Amino acid sequence: MDKTKNIEFLTLTSDIIVAYLSNNKLEAQEIPKLITEIHESLLLATATKPDINISESPKPAVNIKKSIKNECLVCLEDGKEFKSLKRHLMTHHQMTPEDYIAKWNLPKDYPMVAPAYSETRRALAVSIGLGKKTEKSKTKRKKIHMPGFTKSQNSEKV
Repeated sequence: MDKTKNIEFLTLTSDIIVAYLSNNKLEAQEIPKLITEIHESLLLATATKPDINISESPKPAVNIKKSIKNECLVCLEDGKEFKSLKRHLMTHHQMTPEDYIAKWNLPKDYPMVAPAYSETRRALAVSIGLGKKTEKSKTKRKKIHMPGFTKSQNSEKV
């Protein structure tokens, strides 16, 4: 240990001892033991330790590849199965789908709805005619001429 570090530790030790003795009664023969214990504690607290990787990636509840099933999706946070993950993530884990994908390093196209459920909803939408263009929308809208109005007057009244 270099000289400046040793001086810092001695200064810290003396500051701690003074603070301790100002609030506690101690026999004179116990003071050297207290000084030694505090100094050793400071040395141990600042001793070089192997770096602990705090940013270690979390372990999912299930294997990521097995989290997508046809009938359900398995939440990587708690291992529960759902047809749709979005509401569960927000209510139980306070995460958006974007947060979830980023946390688990999932691909951007990771589904938030089970494939079978998505297909069922798609079939229902098609059966009631959603997503189809009607005959009206295929033909161009006719411009309606209103006498007494010019193009600039129509845009001002909007």
